[in-house]
Amino acid sequence: MIVIPAIDLRGGRCVRLHQGRSDRETVFSEDPVAVAHQWKELGAERVHVVDLDGAFAGEPRQTALVTKIVAAMAPVPVEVGGGLRDLRAVETALETGARWVVVGTRAALDRAFLLEVCQRHAGRVIVAVDAKGQRVAVKGWTEVVDETLAQVGARARDAGAAALLYTDVSRDGTETGPNVEVTATLAREVAMPILASGGVGRVEDLGRLATIAGVVGAVVGRALYTGAIDLQRAKEVAAAGTGPAGSSRG
Repeated sequence: MIVIPAIDLRGGRCVRLHQGRSDRETVFSEDPVAVAHQWKELGAERVHVVDLDGAFAGEPRQTALVTKIVAAMAPVPVEVGGGLRDLRAVETALETGARWVVVGTRAALDRAFLLEVCQRHAGRVIVAVDAKGQRVAVKGWTEVVDETLAQVGARARDAGAAALLYTDVSRDGTETGPNVEVTATLAREVAMPILASGGVGRVEDLGRLATIAGVVGAVVGRALYTGAIDLQRAKEVAAAGTGPAGSSRG
């Protein structure tokens, strides 16, 4: 399992939201490109960039800045999401040089779109399934729909998505620990590569996620910025796949 630092963009700054709420924002840097350089120098194997303005608006708003971040990270690969709700938006995101696009709202709501985008950009589409409980959250996490995690996950797998990014919205930005149980259930039910996100606050959290078969990466935000997690130590724990009791993934 790899550790993937998150760079969330809002108004040109690097921020973190609490439980996805736009009114609970912490600004960690006025220079997201410098932040990208920092994660690269510390050995990040991938970064996760989210255009929060785009997520709330329904279309990309930070493309120029994303392009600079991707260039700063090269040759380290970048995954980009936020407001990618049509094919043109997806193509624009890929034109920044990003290795993968992260598609959420439209993928959950439109099966035909999900299939088409995965076919057009084989191996480069990550489907984000964000949830409040078992219900999927869409439109920048402002609405929930009747679709379940497993249903959207199965559609993503069948469409040929490269991975499924699961976020427990209630834990995102809280550092209270990831939803290990639901992550494990989802990984078992959908049988495709899983990226875990939301709530990681200690290196032990990463150890627990690393023991789950199918979890290939964990996106970490606030805990890296506050210093609660050291990236080098996190990489060691994640690579070893050791849980809280020192058990190995095997």
